[in-house]
Amino acid sequence: MSSTYQPLDAWIDQHFDEEVRFLQALVRVPTDTPPGNNAPHAERTAELLQAFGYEAERHPVPEAEVQAYGMESITNLIVRRPYAPDGTAGGGRTVALNAHGDVVPPGEGWTHDPYGGEIVDGKIYGRATAVSKSDFASFTFALRALEAVARPTKGAVELHFTYDEEFGGELGPGWLLRQGLTRPDLLLAAGFSYEVVTAHNGCLQMEVTVHGKMAHAAIPHTGVDALQGAVAILNALYAQNAKYQQVTSKVDGIEHPYLNVGRIEGGTNTNVVPGKVVFKLDRRMIPEENPAEVEADIRRVIAEAAAGCAGITVDIKRLLLANAMQPLAGNAPLVAALQKHGEELFGQPIPAMGTPLYTDVRLYGEAGIPGVIYGAGPRTVLESHAKRADERLDLEDLRRATKVVARTLHDLLG
Repeated sequence: MSSTYQPLDAWIDQHFDEEVRFLQALVRVPTDTPPGNNAPHAERTAELLQAFGYEAERHPVPEAEVQAYGMESITNLIVRRPYAPDGTAGGGRTVALNAHGDVVPPGEGWTHDPYGGEIVDGKIYGRATAVSKSDFASFTFALRALEAVARPTKGAVELHFTYDEEFGGELGPGWLLRQGLTRPDLLLAAGFSYEVVTAHNGCLQMEVTVHGKMAHAAIPHTGVDALQGAVAILNALYAQNAKYQQVTSKVDGIEHPYLNVGRIEGGTNTNVVPGKVVFKLDRRMIPEENPAEVEADIRRVIAEAAAGCAGITVDIKRLLLANAMQPLAGNAPLVAALQKHGEELFGQPIPAMGTPLYTDVRLYGEAGIPGVIYGAGPRTVLESHAKRADERLDLEDLRRATKVVARTLHDLLG
């Protein structure tokens, strides 16, 4: 271990129990989205940060915007820490650290309280322990270690704790950027510990409503079966997945596009010909694809399939269009520092690669801010149980990732 970083590492070790308690406190305030009542968690986070001497700016998104978006409340937080004597960045870099507090509801099958923050065999269990309240903790304590030990005299660090990743980020980082509330030089966003993510897929989500005509099941010829129409459309959409496998990405870690139908509902009763069926689809786009062309092609497939079903009409509503994250050249110092310290602390190479997920980090990239994804977490989403029962985080991953981030901030701020 380099003697340069030994005091940082030691501070994190000395305060690690406190870091774990901080994470437990965050997990114990639910942020299920939907319904998306996330302002209470922001208030609790701000209180906890205040105890560390950090003043969190509260930026509530207007209620009408939030409700129109399908959520209940959002208050995004910014903590600004400038280090030049005059209270500015003093010509140094401003590095922002972003993690999101909103999460999908727990669902069924848990063997631990999803809001308990229970620790068993060196792992902490609970919704958002891996994605991404864990990085509220890693980023906060990396910053505390930096200030306690390195005491930088130029540059600045900002903590961005936002509450709209699950719905796409437009009212989280997107809203902060559009309001002109932040403009960092570099961005580090919540992620996992064994890779640095520099690119990710885009995502198109659509709601398709298939209209037929209700009728009594005893006289089905008097109606138009919307479900049969939906089946024809679904078969046409699923057939696209075979074609998508021939479209490969050049980004390591990303393979090919794919389509999933995640929700379907319709009909009124068992003895009624269904007059309406609604389904929601998710189309993942590799970085090389053009989102407008992807959407046009999906609409074409649906229209052609519907045209083959007499009496069927279709309405299509776009729910989400998240562009892919493209690597920006300016991210090189951030990538290099994370890889260097990650390899030393985790004892293995930390590759820079893409991921088939999509995140709200793309919004920083679209604003011209180079960013990467790295934080506390296991090797894979599957291993973390994110969005599944018994989400968990290995506490040693949290400890080591906090050290990686603290060391990286030390290097970037000189």
